[in-house]
Amino acid sequence: MEVRGFHVKNAEAKARLEYIGETFLKGYAAAVEAGSPAEAEELLEAVPRDMRGFAYEGAGMGAVVHDALPGHGGRLRGLLAGRGRHHDYMIYVGIGWAMARLPRPLWPDIPATDPLLRWLALDGYGFHQAYFKTDAYVRKPHLRHPFRWRGGHNHYTARAIDQGIGRALWFVGGTDPDVVTRLIRAYPADRHADLYAGAGLACSYAGGVGEDELARFAKGAGEHRWALAQGAAFAAEARIKAGTVIDHTHLAARVVCGTTAESAAQVCRATRPRETGADHALPAYEKWRRDIAAQLASSSLVSKGADQ
Repeated sequence: MEVRGFHVKNAEAKARLEYIGETFLKGYAAAVEAGSPAEAEELLEAVPRDMRGFAYEGAGMGAVVHDALPGHGGRLRGLLAGRGRHHDYMIYVGIGWAMARLPRPLWPDIPATDPLLRWLALDGYGFHQAYFKTDAYVRKPHLRHPFRWRGGHNHYTARAIDQGIGRALWFVGGTDPDVVTRLIRAYPADRHADLYAGAGLACSYAGGVGEDELARFAKGAGEHRWALAQGAAFAAEARIKAGTVIDHTHLAARVVCGTTAESAAQVCRATRPRETGADHALPAYEKWRRDIAAQLASSSLVSKGADQ
């Protein structure tokens, strides 16, 4: 944390964030060094349950790097075909980490990937850039960095990248909601919703924060309260799908989403688009995110009305 110049809230939060980084690297190594996808899977499944998703995220990056080497291939496909399919959210994020490190000609075949989840690769790319190029992506928030890919809707790529930047801000800010809020507010206002969505995912999935802090973070999001909740719902769905739910999953869903983790995850599943064609003004992924936010906001209003 100190080396990267990130905010240190306290020793406990620092230790957790650094442990997450170590786990990511173990996952990366498992995907690169294993003799087969099955062997990599064994190593990944040995990671403690609460941290296993971060290992699969690292493995997503490692699998893409492995497949880019001469004479190699099939590692990413094998990873997603095995028990990694339960961690597909995290693996797709890891693909974006690899894209940030590899020359464009060595990127994976993006058009062949899941048309909905492929946007998470840009989330991973944005996280990587904010984490490792913090001066350019965080400390100069007025700058926008050009990016084009073959995944569709290039006018939306900057927004997907911002979601990853927002997730990284949870780490840059050391899980301190006040610091993270200040970091987000330094960006132009039209970027706040996506940044809060990313931070919502991170504060729910990575943790490092208590109930009062979560409540303060949600209140500070203001008009972007439900963008924050959408990210938190993604985190609940990712953990429930992978069987890595922890106590913090339930806490974050209750405080940030205003519902249970199971209900937040169900909203993600129920609103998941069946049609993912690229003939619309916005990708289906963005419609999905909007529908999740709207459903959570609506459920909250109904709940408050019943209480009254």
